[in-house]
Parts: sequence; C-alpha cells; structure tokens
Amino acid sequence: MNPYLFAVLVVTTTALMGSSFAVGKIGLNYVSPLLLVGLRFTIAGILMALIIWRKPLPKKVLDWLRIFTVGFFQTAGVMGCIFLSLRTISAGESSILTFSNPLLVVILSTVFLGIRYQLFHWIGVIVGLTGVFITLGSHLHLEVGILLGLGASLSWSIGTLLIKKWGARFNIWVLTAYQMLFGGLLLLLMSFTLETPTITIAPTSIFIILWLAIMASIVQFAIWFYLINIGDPGKTSAFLFLAPFFGVLSGWILLKEVVEWYVYAGSLFIFLGIFLVNWTFSKDKNIVQKLDV
Repeated sequence: MNPYLFAVLVVTTTALMGSSFAVGKIGLNYVSPLLLVGLRFTIAGILMALIIWRKPLPKKVLDWLRIFTVGFFQTAGVMGCIFLSLRTISAGESSILTFSNPLLVVILSTVFLGIRYQLFHWIGVIVGLTGVFITLGSHLHLEVGILLGLGASLSWSIGTLLIKKWGARFNIWVLTAYQMLFGGLLLLLMSFTLETPTITIAPTSIFIILWLAIMASIVQFAIWFYLINIGDPGKTSAFLFLAPFFGVLSGWILLKEVVEWYVYAGSLFIFLGIFLVNWTFSKDKNIVQKLDV
C-alpha cells in the first residue's frame, strides 16, 4: 500500500478509537451509560449483519455460544466498564488504562496458552505496567473509575485470547458483526437490570449514538481489519499506541479536560511498553512474537 494512504488509514482508525471516549462522555449527558453503549453496539451489530448477510453463518449451536462468549468479553465487558468509568475519571485516563490491554495479553497468554515470548516482550510488559502505575498518580487508592478502566483492559485481553483460540472457525466479519450484536443486547439487558435507564431524545443525542454506532464501530472496525489483512498484523498492531493519544487529545479538545503531568509521563511509558510488546523484531516463526489485538 502507498505509505501515505496507510498513514491516513492508521490515523483515521486510531482517531476513531480514541475519540470515542470523549464523544461517549458527552453522550452521558443525554443517555445513561449502559443504555448508551447498548444502543451503540446493538445498532452497529444489526447494520453490519445486514451488510454481510451473504457471508456463511455458523451451523453449530456451540459455535454460536463461542461468538456469544466473545461478545460478552469483547463488547459487553469492555464497553460496559469503559462507559461506567467515564462517570468518575477523564476520557484520557480511561483510554490509557483500556489500551494497556496488550500488556495483559502477554501475561494471560503465557499463563493460559503456554505462549513463550522473548526478553524484550517482558521488558515491554514491565515498562508498560510501570506506566499504568504512574498514570494512576494521585489515584493510588484505586477509585471505582480506575478499577473499571483496568477491568475494561482485562476484559479486552480475555476477548483477544478467545479470538486467537476460536477466530479461525469463523468468517472474521461474521464474528465481528454478531459479537457486537450479542454484546449490545447484553448491555441493554444490563441497563434495564443494573441501572435506571434514561435517555433524552435530542439532535445531539441521536447524532452521538449514530456516530458511535457507525463511525466509531462499523467504519473503525472495517478500516482496522483491512489494515490487519493487507499488512503484517504485528507491525500494524504496534500503531494501537496512537489510540490513547487521541483519547487524551480529544478529551482536551472536546471536554477541556486538564491532563496532569503524571498522565503524560505514564502514557509515554505505556506507549513504549505496548510498542515493545507488539513490534516484530525477528522473523523466527517458531516463537509467537506478535499480538493481533
């Protein structure tokens, strides 16, 4: 691919990932957290399922249960934690904590999948986790929003491992569409059982819901999977460190959030850690050296 086009697409998809935190926080002024994210992914899942309706669907009930499980962690768990965290911490902090997930993937895949990583990967984990610690700054008492941000990272990591384990069984677009749909429906159920759902119908709230469903979900996923498919997944995944940057930037622009010095310092450590974990330095195919997150 033309390097300039590649750069434009990388910036577009990571900007959509990161800015969704600030846009979502604005949406909380009109819609309760779980209802907002439930509407986002239910609408996105339905639209995407209609777009790919000719793709082959799973024939076994067990495979549908696998997709449901992926949706539980990858969409319901991640997005539920993110949008609940936005009630008490900034969009920038939430994005930084959430996108630390590649560091947890290394740890979990070593423990549960027996994958062996090289020394520089573990150096990346240590550097990244140090960054998370620094980012917490004055929040070392681990308030609810911080715990939810870390919960989003953990849930994303589990979802990543499940996709690694089961992804080859499905058409990737079918898996993406239906895990979003199942996750969205779960979030709507959680909204009506765990919160008092509220929504203010206004042009702004409708725009935010549609933006999150179409641009920040369908378009963002389409560009990201396209980049993964045409290039080296490990090298492409290294650019995920741009997403929390855009999360902090959009929080500053859209919400006038004040970013403390320790957030900048911690984010630099996290970006470096994720870069070390994701970047492929060797072509040795006998050792797993990249994370497709």
